[in-house]
Amino acid sequence: LAHKSAVLAQALAANATAQTPLQIGAALGGFEILTMAGSVIAAAAGRRVIVVDGFITTAAVALAQALRPGVLDACVFAHRSAEGPHARWLQHLHVRPLLDLDLRLGEGSGAALAWPLLTAACALLADMASFESAGVSNRE
Repeated sequence: LAHKSAVLAQALAANATAQTPLQIGAALGGFEILTMAGSVIAAAAGRRVIVVDGFITTAAVALAQALRPGVLDACVFAHRSAEGPHARWLQHLHVRPLLDLDLRLGEGSGAALAWPLLTAACALLADMASFESAGVSNRE
């Protein structure tokens, strides 16, 4: 942890002039986070639902949101990771995850667990009968 903190301090000092989200992402984000942020922007532009799983993916979504405000509207956050910074990202973005199970595997397990909830919600919205179509009366 001390080494990671030192590397981060060096990176922040070396990139003190980075001001825009793109500059900050390019200076500190790494290729994979920038690639994920671009994928989030493209998926949101294509009106796709984005299932966000874990800390690193949430960091990429935060960058995508900074670059293209509104992408959060396409995002469903699968879970809150056990990693401390993840809860802070979720608070910063003002989002609530579907699950809070202290997952920390980083292998898409949160998305896999959230998927049945999402498919059930879609089925309910698409197929659930209304009171009228089911013949339910408001009378006692």
